[in-house]
Amino acid sequence: MIPLPYTAGILLAATGLPVAAQEERAEVPDSRKIVIAHRGASGYLPEHTLPAYAVAHGMGADYIEPDLVMTRDGRFICLHDIHLEATTNVEDVFPARAREDGRWYAADFTVDEIGRLEATERLNGRFPKGVGRFRVPTFAEMIELVQGMNRSSGRNVGIYPELKAPAWHRAEGLPMEEALLRVLDRYGYRQPGAPVFVQSFEPESLKRLRALGSKLPQVLLMAEVEQYQRFLSPEGIAGIADFADGIGPAKTMIERCRDLVVWARKAGLLVHPYTFRADQTPSRYENLTDEIRSHLFGFGVNGVFTDHPDVARDAIDWY
Repeated sequence: MIPLPYTAGILLAATGLPVAAQEERAEVPDSRKIVIAHRGASGYLPEHTLPAYAVAHGMGADYIEPDLVMTRDGRFICLHDIHLEATTNVEDVFPARAREDGRWYAADFTVDEIGRLEATERLNGRFPKGVGRFRVPTFAEMIELVQGMNRSSGRNVGIYPELKAPAWHRAEGLPMEEALLRVLDRYGYRQPGAPVFVQSFEPESLKRLRALGSKLPQVLLMAEVEQYQRFLSPEGIAGIADFADGIGPAKTMIERCRDLVVWARKAGLLVHPYTFRADQTPSRYENLTDEIRSHLFGFGVNGVFTDHPDVARDAIDWY
């Protein structure tokens, strides 16, 4: 069964951004319905590993998302947050390197030290813990994998990096924005139409990128917490268009505030909600396919972040 919003919202979904907005935002690479592989094919393999990124590419993702944090020597690695213990064996390899709060911070390690760690599954009920050997990749390695697979497959899969805790990194003496633009420039992602989105939960970081001269497509992530409530109005959403090309709200925000997509569309903003998971599908939906179709073709969002890119690909291609 497809929920009512799917049927009622087909006309609203239409083709993505209005024509006028597409003309104004010529650098935005995609206004079609897209599949964003959340941390790679993380429903099947440990998140933010090269195998997870490779499988996501093969499953038909349009974009692959790496979360980015920085090492002590100023290199980007692909990791869910600023701490290492949830997804690596850092406690075993470097038992004495925790800070006073008992946490191991990526910013306290060099990229070579990170290379000694093994990456592990974070969520229960997914890839078996302790099976296989995975490592934490650098952002450069992730890019080179995607670009290599693009060449061998003839596809043009993009990247969708998220700057994790940029204000925290800046306080640690590791400004992320300047470093990100250098890496993207090195790999050819600064040209108009390059298949890239840059995202962050911190508006100031996106504004800093604009101040540095970046014209890359940017997305403001929003969570169900107080600090983002100021954006939940036509005026608040319109203000985001001053420094971003889209929003990435928690999917529950769209279900709770059904005008959110309408406001975003009027402001010329794309909408890419997160996170769609087969093992965490709300009971009001029949299955993950049902949930994804409802959001894409009912609520009218432009793309979805998902741990299961194959399911989202089939949902879009079915329509």
